Amino acid sequence: MDARAELLALCERGLDWFPGPDAPTTRIPGLAMPDPSELRPAAVLVLFGVLDRVPARPADAAATVVPRDLDVLLLRRAATLGTHAGQIAFPGGRLEASDGGAVDAALREAREETGVETGGVEPLGELPPMPVPLSRHLVTPVPAWWTHESRVAAVDHDESVDVFRVPVAELLAPANRAMTVLRRDGFVHRAPAFTVGERLVWGVTALILSRMFDELGWAEPWDAGREVVPPARELSR
Repeated sequence: MDARAELLALCERGLDWFPGPDAPTTRIPGLAMPDPSELRPAAVLVLFGVLDRVPARPADAAATVVPRDLDVLLLRRAATLGTHAGQIAFPGGRLEASDGGAVDAALREAREETGVETGGVEPLGELPPMPVPLSRHLVTPVPAWWTHESRVAAVDHDESVDVFRVPVAELLAPANRAMTVLRRDGFVHRAPAFTVGERLVWGVTALILSRMFDELGWAEPWDAGREVVPPARELSR
């Protein structure tokens, strides 16, 4: 397969973040979905790459349609942030007046947060904006391809505390798929999640990845009945 070409094609055709009445959404129990025009524009960089030729899983592990050395760049947000504190996320943030659009903002934020050399990053396009009511943002994911490896690390510890690459095949492994279940004020909110080692990827980041994997045809069958609960420290805001 050509992962870059498939990501490029996805950007060209787009997707629906919430397909069907029973699909997981970013709606927080008891929190009304605001009008998108009332939300602040933001962008995240969904950066994929095949950089080190290190297999994500042994050759005899479960089959996967993605290259075993394909990975995606993620970070852990600082625990002191006002929203989504301590959660694993994509590099990204709010659009500024100096940004030419979502792509510029995603690249700028990635450089500021992870130190990635954006000259070695090829933006492939934009996906439709996703409303995130908790932080009152309208987030545009920017899929990109890492053409030249550069060192990454947490640059501003007020924003992020760890930066790492996660093998896509590990995210797709059925044993690493689950659903978060949040019960608040009589409401139940279910959404996709990924458990890789001691890391839990959930919330908006997991929803973006899950929908992308489904639309790309990369997802393997998994047990949606498996439930996980996010750490309390990530639920405080």
